[in-house]
Amino acid sequence: MAITLEEIAKLSNVSRATVSRVINGESNVREETRQRVLDVIESVNFQPNLAARSLAAGRTNVIGLVIPAGIAAIFSDPWFPQVVNGISMACNSKGYSVMLWLAEPEYERQMITRILHSGLLDGVIVSSMSINDPIIKALHLSKMPFVLIGRHPTLDIVHVDVDNYTGGYDATKHLISLGNKKIATISGPQNLIAGYDRFQGYKQALEDNGLSVDSELVIEGDFSEVSGYEGGLELIKHHPDAIFVSNDTMALGTLRAMREMKINVPDDIAIVGFDDIPNAISSPIPLTTVRQPSQKMGRAAVNALLDLINNKSNHQNKIFSTELIIRESCGATK
Repeated sequence: MAITLEEIAKLSNVSRATVSRVINGESNVREETRQRVLDVIESVNFQPNLAARSLAAGRTNVIGLVIPAGIAAIFSDPWFPQVVNGISMACNSKGYSVMLWLAEPEYERQMITRILHSGLLDGVIVSSMSINDPIIKALHLSKMPFVLIGRHPTLDIVHVDVDNYTGGYDATKHLISLGNKKIATISGPQNLIAGYDRFQGYKQALEDNGLSVDSELVIEGDFSEVSGYEGGLELIKHHPDAIFVSNDTMALGTLRAMREMKINVPDDIAIVGFDDIPNAISSPIPLTTVRQPSQKMGRAAVNALLDLINNKSNHQNKIFSTELIIRESCGATK
């Protein structure tokens, strides 16, 4: 059983209040008394209840991370661990801990009231939410400081994001520059801002280069490898020259579909992904992809949230640039 302040006070022959002042580093304690209390604390290996001290000070030094994408997605998509790692590293360097809320989306939405009123969190980071997710509305109406990873299309909310539109545009333009005319896409979910923006970039690149969007060449995926695989099988029927796939996890599924159907990549169909996850370069055909700085986004989200927690009103939204990484799957390196 943990030793109490009362027991330390008895062993030190002082009051409980004096012990509390010593632990909190207050100056109004005689040096002789302070040292006697510290000696007792050391001898019994006392560890202060940091949570209780934080609550008493009005801060818990805990940040909530809510990812309403479903548990399966969090553990199957390598993008999430990179972002979480960036968040954790930034929190640790600032003396904060991260509480990750893991639940299926519908359960998380039921839990949002408890999250907001638990008293356990100083603020919240939300990542990969749908455009109309009620979690965002609830947070927006609350007094809880929060930051989004991914912009919101209508609400003025502090956020960090990557330039998904330009990334989608550059990937498609690169495929066009290689002489491809019939360019398909496996988009991300259109109710997620990243999926929407990347698809808009794809469409604009086609339009700017005199090409039209063919509905037969557009498949909406869900960012999972299975949807990339199934989308690839469907697109093969329409004989595209190239496919822009809106994330690497789906692109790896598309590559698998090509192998099974004996389609040569990139000679028969060129493929470009998005994210530059670790498996992109180690796949059987190294994947051309759009790199985004996932860990930097996580760190930036923490810094933005701490600005809000500390009432710094001069924070600006952070938008990271993307970089096209050219490898074998697009055919440019042959």
